[in-house]
Amino acid sequence: MTIATRTVTEDEADIRLDRWFRRHYPGTTQGVIQKLCRTGQVRVDGRRAEPASRLAPGQTVRVPPLPVAAPPKPAPAAPDPKVARELEAMVLWQDEQLIVLNKPSGLATQGGPGITRHLDQMLEALRPPGGDKPRLVHRLDRDTSGVLVVARTAGVAAKLAAAFRGRDVEKVYWAVVAGRPVPVEGRIDHPLTRSEDLRAGRIALAEPDDPDAARAVTDYRTLDHAGRKLAWLELRPLTGRTHQLRVHCTALGAPILGDVAYGPPRGPADPDRAGENTALVEGLEARLHLHARRLVLPHPAGGRLVVEAELPPHMQATFRTLGFTAPPPAPPQAPRRR
Repeated sequence: MTIATRTVTEDEADIRLDRWFRRHYPGTTQGVIQKLCRTGQVRVDGRRAEPASRLAPGQTVRVPPLPVAAPPKPAPAAPDPKVARELEAMVLWQDEQLIVLNKPSGLATQGGPGITRHLDQMLEALRPPGGDKPRLVHRLDRDTSGVLVVARTAGVAAKLAAAFRGRDVEKVYWAVVAGRPVPVEGRIDHPLTRSEDLRAGRIALAEPDDPDAARAVTDYRTLDHAGRKLAWLELRPLTGRTHQLRVHCTALGAPILGDVAYGPPRGPADPDRAGENTALVEGLEARLHLHARRLVLPHPAGGRLVVEAELPPHMQATFRTLGFTAPPPAPPQAPRRR
């Protein structure tokens, strides 16, 4: 192979250089890419570049002779029609660049220990002939339902991921909590850290002097309540930390209903029910009551897309039991391009 020069396309805007390489030269390993960048053999617009550098349309990438690539991976299996229909039932919005789904509670977003079925795996059923498998842009916990965005191409995924990193996306969640926050609305500005006690959940409130803490900010508002025992909250995370909403609600004294990991157990003050979790309420489903209701995001082609998702069945049942009246989701608002 001789030295080649390739131009970054519009669809590849904001993609990392190493991912761009693996897209065009799938047999090239990360180690090889790092070495080529470190030795200056790979250049962007004639200049040295790091593997993590993000590319812009029109830039040129110098590609040196590459090592012999490993044999190509076998072609993906034909899409499963059953899985495709299941995904189509989740679709809230789709166009040439992205798909917005209403992820059901209980479906993991990605694989992990003990997870044999997940959304990322299912997206293979939406791969167009000769095209790429749609890509996840952000994540929801397995037991959290609601609005989730998928990009059709690597370039679109890079643009949307940048929007999420830059906090240019408005996220609104609904939760039913065990307790009634006081005050009824406000802001939680409390950093989070990894928990040393995994029995209490993976994330915990951080001490003020914790050097590893990450700032986490959530605005909340009480939309309705059933006495002092249960409330319906609107949650707006202004940062995107792991399990942020679950930990912050517990910090309010109102853990999310069904949250066994972060709902504090009853203590000595209630000895007859010691060991029971305050986030579990008799007569209501013992499933996490957290739903990504609304998402407002910049569309890669311009304008802003607004999408809302219907509550999952277990939360609908809880709303009926408690007498909460939720408005139906508004129809998607298509981006208005200037």
